Amino acid sequence: MAILLHLETATKVCSVALSRDGEQIALKEIEEVGYSHGENLTLIIQELIQKAGLSMKDLDAVSVASGPGSYTGLRIGAATAKGLCYALNIPLIAVDALTSLCEIARAKHPQQNLCALIDARRMEVFALIQNGDGQTIKEISADVLEEESYSEFAPFVYFGDGAAKLSELWANRNLEADFTIKSSASGQIRLAFEKFQNKSFEDVAYWEPFYLKDFVVQATKRSK
Repeated sequence: MAILLHLETATKVCSVALSRDGEQIALKEIEEVGYSHGENLTLIIQELIQKAGLSMKDLDAVSVASGPGSYTGLRIGAATAKGLCYALNIPLIAVDALTSLCEIARAKHPQQNLCALIDARRMEVFALIQNGDGQTIKEISADVLEEESYSEFAPFVYFGDGAAKLSELWANRNLEADFTIKSSASGQIRLAFEKFQNKSFEDVAYWEPFYLKDFVVQATKRSK
């Protein structure tokens, strides 16, 4: 039996989940105006473990959002996860934030192309696009968006905290937005358990989240 703790702090949602053998047993999340995850993350972890009737010593691994996303949020999540893994002598598992966001969306929109968007600033986002089979058709990137961005992948459902500011920009396109889908530690559960089974662990001492800083304009790719 494997009990995993999952931490998602890449966006304004501070989310913590517990799972047993790949099945969720507890979840708590707070959506904050600022990225003050440092004030809440440890308390949420303690509360969740207590309510589940567990102790820290019952944990077999910790998974954490590896990025991209908020620099501050990712640093807080990474420091907390690494501290727990070091203190408990358990493995650290990294799950990228956009793939776990697609994992959540897949349950609501099966067989559809999915465009996961995490807000960066202004008209900039971190993006990942998967096809209906869950295969990546556009790798994770940091993009400056325009009206016809990603047109070669349409139609698709777009979601995440970067979606709201694009609804007006993309108003004339035949695209579906789902504003109910937000980053959550629940999206890590299956992915993290798979990594746990495969012993795909990170080096606790040296692992760091990844940040995408060089934004590029994503204009229409016109056929020749």
